[in-house]
Amino acid sequence: MKLHDLKPAPGSQKRRIRVGRGIAAGRGKTAGRGTKGQKSRSGASIPGWFEGGQTPIHVRVPKLRGFKNINRIDYQVVNVGRISEYATAGRFGDAGKGPVTVNGEVLAAAGLITHADRPLKVLGDGDLEAKVAVTADAFTKSAKAKIEDAGGSVELLAPPEPEPEPEPEAPAEEARPAASADESTESEAPAEEPAAQAEAEETPEAETKPEAPDEPAAE
Repeated sequence: MKLHDLKPAPGSQKRRIRVGRGIAAGRGKTAGRGTKGQKSRSGASIPGWFEGGQTPIHVRVPKLRGFKNINRIDYQVVNVGRISEYATAGRFGDAGKGPVTVNGEVLAAAGLITHADRPLKVLGDGDLEAKVAVTADAFTKSAKAKIEDAGGSVELLAPPEPEPEPEPEAPAEEARPAASADESTESEAPAEEPAAQAEAEETPEAETKPEAPDEPAAE
């Protein structure tokens, strides 16, 4: 085999389609671009996301994924490390030999949280050296373990129960007006007439036939 015997594999190369070379070539005149329009002009370059001027799909759809959970609870959080620092410094008051009481009101007064009436959650970041009795709405596993290992206690507040929906009241029955004496007698009168008519039909004809006058005696 020599150098001039080398050639590309069959079917690996195709001839370029020459456009705009007359009607006989099959791609003459409009050169396969159609008649008029933006794409028939020179330099036409339309991006793939363009939808003719209307709002494209990537602008119509929401930008944020997921949904908003209506049952989400926004907790105020505080770590056990901060609780230990404040308890050691006496910011929660002096409890003597007993554990230091820590709840939402105490934390709000010390400045660790902003609202005492909102749900409170204790996290487990930091080390706890003080003995504390913590009352909160939620605890992480690590926070609960650190508080109990330090000799403290954990009290979990019960979630507020939803108020029951009031049951619909049953419609009251309308009181019927009492019948007057005249109306009651009128309703009883038609009942007596059929009874009297039935008694008259049961009596024989002899009783109803009038008596003939007495004939004069013969002299």
